[in-house]
Amino acid sequence: MSSDNNIMLPRRRFLQAAGATLLTGAVAAPMIVTSRKAAAATNLTVVSWGGNYHQGVEEALAKPFEKEFGVHVTLVDTPDLARVKAQVMTSNVQWDVFDAVGPMAMTGAKNGYWEPLDPALFDQHDLIAPMTKFAVPFYGFTGGICWDNSKYPAGKHPETFADYFDVKKFPGQRTLRNRASETLEIALLADGVPPEKIYPLDVERAFRSLNRIKPYIGKWVDQTPQTVSLVETGQVDYSYTYSTRVKAAQEAGKPIDFSFKQTLTGLEYLVVLKNAPNKASAMKFVQFAMRPDRQAALMDYLGNTPASKKALPLVKPDVRKWLSDPGNKMNLISNDVWWAEHYDELTLRFKEWVLS
Repeated sequence: MSSDNNIMLPRRRFLQAAGATLLTGAVAAPMIVTSRKAAAATNLTVVSWGGNYHQGVEEALAKPFEKEFGVHVTLVDTPDLARVKAQVMTSNVQWDVFDAVGPMAMTGAKNGYWEPLDPALFDQHDLIAPMTKFAVPFYGFTGGICWDNSKYPAGKHPETFADYFDVKKFPGQRTLRNRASETLEIALLADGVPPEKIYPLDVERAFRSLNRIKPYIGKWVDQTPQTVSLVETGQVDYSYTYSTRVKAAQEAGKPIDFSFKQTLTGLEYLVVLKNAPNKASAMKFVQFAMRPDRQAALMDYLGNTPASKKALPLVKPDVRKWLSDPGNKMNLISNDVWWAEHYDELTLRFKEWVLS
């Protein structure tokens, strides 16, 4: 308080000398700052994924949250850890809540990009996986192979990752995600590594496997909706995508199908950016998103496995058929803890390899 008084005394003398015009301007400035703070308190920016996912988050979370708490949610598509780093490192944080795949969430935590979460905000006994200091599990997603049934009927399309890399038996263009996580696992599964022996990843073997398929990758996909739209438009023959995306395509009347013969299951997490401009609302939103009723509502849109155990019985029966079978020994669950130690170095190597 004393330092503020010391600053104000010379300012008061200056204003008295300068006259009423400067006094008016000096008084107006704090009012503008106050109004900006008030505006920020009623807004929240959530970084999520595009397409039908965006719509699901908007309808199941964003709109109900605004109705209940009076805070408007702006959705930004496609989480990008490099942009998070840039915002945090330059102290110019524009995002609040970040919807991250496991490797992104764990790497961001390691690098100091997230705010710690209060465990008291969540029913930890209700979660399908443990929360960490910085991230709470949001849901489990199922990745696998899709194709156009009107072009490739039974027996004419790949169903496992080994099939996917067999360009002689199944010629044509494919997609893979433009990121090391998921892609390196797929390459090793395709090369014959049993799921239980995937971790720690044999990185050299994974890249050798990818070298075989690289000429047949029509698109390294950044934008998730493209994993299905490229098949729909005939730009690729097969695609690595997610059961949720195929569910949405089928509901739209498209002849897109998905193989549950072999899948890659990963966990999605919610995190709050370090020094988020709307930290209090962000924490409230994450807690809201984990409520069983909101979890069930979102999974009815997406077809993913809710992180809330209490939400599962609330999910529609016709949605549950899109969840992967945990008893299938061909399936793999991503190891986020392993990725936390290797994400940055392998992301750099993978990006350079794609461009080489």
